[in-house]
Amino acid sequence: MSDAKPEGIPADIAKGLPTIDVHEYGGKKDGVRQSTNRRLFMQLLVFRVPVGTEPVSGGPKSAPDAIGSELVSILKAREIAGVVYADTMDPRSLALLTWSEDPAHFIRAVRPLFTESPLNHVELRDDYAMLGRSYSTGHEPELEWTLLERPIENATKEGTPWHVWYPLRRKGSFAKLEGIDQSHIMREHASLGIAYGQQSLGTDIRLACHGIDAGDNEFVIGLMGKDLHPLSHLVQAMRKTRQTSEFIEKMGPFFVGYVLGTSRPSTPRK
Repeated sequence: MSDAKPEGIPADIAKGLPTIDVHEYGGKKDGVRQSTNRRLFMQLLVFRVPVGTEPVSGGPKSAPDAIGSELVSILKAREIAGVVYADTMDPRSLALLTWSEDPAHFIRAVRPLFTESPLNHVELRDDYAMLGRSYSTGHEPELEWTLLERPIENATKEGTPWHVWYPLRRKGSFAKLEGIDQSHIMREHASLGIAYGQQSLGTDIRLACHGIDAGDNEFVIGLMGKDLHPLSHLVQAMRKTRQTSEFIEKMGPFFVGYVLGTSRPSTPRK
């Protein structure tokens, strides 16, 4: 980090300010601790197709399914990476998951989709909107893969059509714990998730959303699996960990999606 004082702040005051480091850190690689200032942003938008909307693509599909199919085609044509879901809880709702290293991508590329056909008439369900960024724990053996590739691989993996997304917020008392106590609590929580992954019951995406979530949540979690039951079973099992049983203040709402299609262009995410 630079030793230069922040612009506009007197030198004597700047000396007393903490050094701010926004980099992500991983474990050592070739004897050197990994560091990067890159991360992936992911956004989930849920929207409802109004009653009476005619099918877009024709054929036997309902209007929501036809719009979902057309949206996948549009994403591919415009080289926008994303996943389109059918909302399991609402037969008339769909959802769109997109990602980029540059959060302005959601303004420049994703936002216009909702001003054009077939999405210009849908009703956005802002109570389910989620936005988060990938983050490191400081121990990742392959830092950039964990931050930039792993979330995409899990979101687009074939054979795992069930995705459950939800935000959560921890109690302030967790932040007051000593670092070693936080580490033990998180290790118990993480090991349970790893056990499900090793048995091919589910994978996950973990995103931080401090200050960029309308509901003041801290994290956005995505669970992906071949079947829905193991994902529900995982959430149930997590309730017994110290993190969930003692330090979670709020979880949800839960979005349960079934993948209708994916778009993963080869162009860079920036």
